[in-house]
Amino acid sequence: FVRNVAYFMVAEPFILALALLLAIMRSLPGPVFFPLRAMAVVYTDFFRGIPTVLVVYLLGFGVPSLGLPGVPRDPAFWAVVALVLSYSAYVAEVYRAGIESVHPSQVAAARSLGLGRWHTLRYVVIPQAVRRVIPPLLNDFVALQKDTALVAFVVAVPEAFKMAQIQQAARFNFTPLLAAALMFLVITVPLTRTVDWLIARERRRREAGAAL
Repeated sequence: FVRNVAYFMVAEPFILALALLLAIMRSLPGPVFFPLRAMAVVYTDFFRGIPTVLVVYLLGFGVPSLGLPGVPRDPAFWAVVALVLSYSAYVAEVYRAGIESVHPSQVAAARSLGLGRWHTLRYVVIPQAVRRVIPPLLNDFVALQKDTALVAFVVAVPEAFKMAQIQQAARFNFTPLLAAALMFLVITVPLTRTVDWLIARERRRREAGAAL
């Protein structure tokens, strides 16, 4: 199970960074940025339209089998890359929703103070957007923690799910699979309760602001 947590911890920062970049690309206004917006749209549509397990299979088995010089051949590496590519498409849409939820008056106020487009995005829009989308982001990471089990389909080194499968096949007993499920619950249930707490806190904050 430690391997599952390691896959999660490695993939999460890359997902956050790539997804934020995609969301910013999609939110850029003007015809000059149309190619960037189009690239972001194609990327998100492509990886949201393909099952994650299929991406894991294609990269985990396909890329190492090509034997390209200088390209890593570790299936686990490419399986984690597949998770990053797939989940960044979903998280990018979460970020974009947060960016679009920031009222235009906030941007206008920042521009009136002399901030440029990029400084407005960095210091005004993105901080508010990220704060608003923390609960749905955590929901995506709960799903990511569970989907690290997909790495078992392409790696030889056992992680929680594959080890449970091996034990179940050897003993004809499904208890190891139940134990693996419980280990995932140890991680996902606290994260889910954290999401509920954050949503409730944000609701109280907005209600307090409305009362003022």
